[in-house]
Amino acid sequence: MLLYAPAYYKDFHCIADKCRHNCCIGWEIDVDGASLKKYQSLTQGYSTTIKESVETDPTPHFRLDAKKRCPHLDENGLCRIISELGEDYLCEICREHPRFYNFTPRGAELGIGLACEEACRIILSSDHFKLEAIGEIDGDGEDYYFDPLIKRQEIFNVLSDPDLSHSKKLQSIAGHFDPEALQIEEEALKKLLGSLEYLNEEDKAIICDYSSDVPLKEALEKPLERALGYFVYRHCSNSQSSEEFQSTLWFSLLCYSILRSVCHKNKVKTKEELIPYARMFSEEIEYSEDNTDTLTSFIF
Repeated sequence: MLLYAPAYYKDFHCIADKCRHNCCIGWEIDVDGASLKKYQSLTQGYSTTIKESVETDPTPHFRLDAKKRCPHLDENGLCRIISELGEDYLCEICREHPRFYNFTPRGAELGIGLACEEACRIILSSDHFKLEAIGEIDGDGEDYYFDPLIKRQEIFNVLSDPDLSHSKKLQSIAGHFDPEALQIEEEALKKLLGSLEYLNEEDKAIICDYSSDVPLKEALEKPLERALGYFVYRHCSNSQSSEEFQSTLWFSLLCYSILRSVCHKNKVKTKEELIPYARMFSEEIEYSEDNTDTLTSFIF
């Protein structure tokens, strides 16, 4: 099937040692079965080091060091697996991050995730509304009884309309819901945010210091519209029903609202200042399946 991606995808590449928030630090890095077999077949050079770095219980993963760094990350922030063996020996998660895939009635779609610093910079600087065919991917597709791309395009049309103000765009997108569905007690939502799992207590404090109605600086309107476009592209595109689309769209609007609150509470004035907060939010909320499921099921 055809594989599509936002037009900006071609601009993405890992910035490796220039990254201020290395994805090889703090994350448990699972090793897929094919890569594990490849590592076990090694007989020379870096073979002993890489074999001894893998723990198999409960699932194969690299054993992080005392500072939660991948054991193959060198002192310059570069990957020893690449330097010693080549990129073909990266495990799947290292090779693919921060890419994600959705499967839609039109074909497969590829994106890059906000939790990566460089991807975040590109996402907040680019519009999501133009997709390009970039190749093919294995698979024959499925029968779809609901097409989320029609509703998604309606939202993209609103976000890209130069004649609509920022507030009018939000009002138009909120029109996809029964008004009663959006009448949420703020204290109940803050309590829910406080019940989620967090990697960092400081991040939890920032996210939970939430207000739904805060002013927004004009310089942040476009970056936050792009963030909302990203959330819709990532989370709504493979919806299997109208109800699921509403649930994921609500989650996307909530992500936008939390980022807007974070900007106000932390006196964020520019896109550059927004990037580390957006990346942190994505890492804590989007990249936790449990947190995402908890929030998307809050109302629907």
